[in-house]
Amino acid sequence: MHALVVDHSEAGPVRFADVDEPVPSGGETLVEIRHIGLNFGELKYVRQWPDGAVHGHDAAGIVVRAASDGSGPPEGTRVALGLAPYAWAERVAVGTDWLGTVPEGVDLADAAALGVAGVTALRVLRTRSLLARDVLVTGAGGGVGRFAVQLAALAGARVTALVGSPERAAGLRELGADEILTDLDGTEGRFALVLDTVGGPLTARVWGSLAEGGTLHLVGTTSGEDTTFPSGALFGFGEPRTIVTYGDLTPPGRELTDLLGLMAAGRLTAPVGLRGDWKDVTGAARALFDRKVRGKIVLDVA
Repeated sequence: MHALVVDHSEAGPVRFADVDEPVPSGGETLVEIRHIGLNFGELKYVRQWPDGAVHGHDAAGIVVRAASDGSGPPEGTRVALGLAPYAWAERVAVGTDWLGTVPEGVDLADAAALGVAGVTALRVLRTRSLLARDVLVTGAGGGVGRFAVQLAALAGARVTALVGSPERAAGLRELGADEILTDLDGTEGRFALVLDTVGGPLTARVWGSLAEGGTLHLVGTTSGEDTTFPSGALFGFGEPRTIVTYGDLTPPGRELTDLLGLMAAGRLTAPVGLRGDWKDVTGAARALFDRKVRGKIVLDVA
């Protein structure tokens, strides 16, 4: 069968290859993949994975063989895979706790967009009550950002979306953003929670925008730059402010089910900014790196 595998050469980050058919263990389901979802990190930092390994974490498809131990969905069920290993292949053997069942009315391609981006946003925003609190989402034009804007608004937050350019802001008000900014002027000491996908110098600036008792969650470093805090910036009086890193890689089956339920109810939309064929994965990756896509990239598996 065909799969997208890690490519450490200059032609990378991934290439097509013929790989062995997966052999499910007792607790694994065999899924025929119909769509894959791309993420910035898994393509930008591809050298963190072995050359030639089947790549990718997010996908959606149809169960063609249920787990032999009786766990998980039956044959014929539409499912989404999130944060799963080796997901970018025509068929994938995956543990049932990495799956979410896709309800009727939710397009499989939209379900493939959830995974890393949707689960990351949900896990961060569930860490505290957001009702009537100010929340800032940096890099709000990207996949994590557009899910975070929607979910924070659903939780009752006053949502501020920070984007790199006015063009990246398209559609954010419709998703629930109360305010859209391209800089942080005038935001000192304002936000109870910040979800930062950008990193670099912006993180140091965002720190100054935290209210007393506020939390800055670091979930991405798309800037690729270092963060340097000015002398004294991390000292202060009053209720402590905190910086929290993110790296929760536990199976997301429960969160996928929650997100898919919100989509089925019409309360959450998949921010798919580019849809194409997985044969054009190189062009899709280039568009992702060049910031030409608002939201997620979903590719169809022929």
